[in-house]
Amino acid sequence: MPIVSISLNDEILGELDKLQKLMGFSGRSEAIRAGIRSFVADEKQKTELSGNIHAILLVVHNDEFDHIVSGIKHNFEDLITTHLHSKIEGEKCMELFVMAGEAERVNAITKDFQTNKKMDTVKLVTL
Repeated sequence: MPIVSISLNDEILGELDKLQKLMGFSGRSEAIRAGIRSFVADEKQKTELSGNIHAILLVVHNDEFDHIVSGIKHNFEDLITTHLHSKIEGEKCMELFVMAGEAERVNAITKDFQTNKKMDTVKLVTL
């Protein structure tokens, strides 16, 4: 089996260790493999979407990155029917986007948020 090395900051490593214990994984590698399997399944589901769809996109980030969220949002205004911004804890903000439109465009906005390292959480739910 090939070995892949990754670097994790202390916060992520702590969260990984908590999940490992909570979910009963025998080690970090097993927990990481499960996370990767989940990620691959989610991405596969998104690539199979087609036509006009309805979706909800949840994004969590530090409030200092509001300008990044605004920049991405402006590129997809035709897709977004509702946008909710809420301060959730300390400097953390939550963005909730309700969208209707082409699956390709929904995937594009999701990818723009997912690939931005300033975003903490990005979760797409298709309806």
